[in-house]
Amino acid sequence: MIEVTLEAIENIQRLQIENDTIGWGLRFGLTGGGCSGYRYVLEFEEALPAGDQMYTFDDIKVFISNKHISKLKGSMIGWKKSLMEEGFDITNPQATRPCGCGESIDIKEEAK
Repeated sequence: MIEVTLEAIENIQRLQIENDTIGWGLRFGLTGGGCSGYRYVLEFEEALPAGDQMYTFDDIKVFISNKHISKLKGSMIGWKKSLMEEGFDITNPQATRPCGCGESIDIKEEAK
């Protein structure tokens, strides 16, 4: 369904310690917004909401809403670090037409 790189797992674990959310799951989803229509959601949640799917990578739980599964199918959550920025890096084969600032995406018609 999705993949999480080792570097992303290590940084999720670090962020859980920094934010006192050890054992919580990482919500991976979409919300409306931005120039192209959707923005990614990556935030910690204490428990799996009813009706959501959970995937486990090492000891990291990732929660995905059923309504977003087709839009996130085949995605990889990675981690990028450069002189200009550091943070999550999402590769999503369902994504099309990213906006110029890189903050939002559109989703292939069949995945909507």
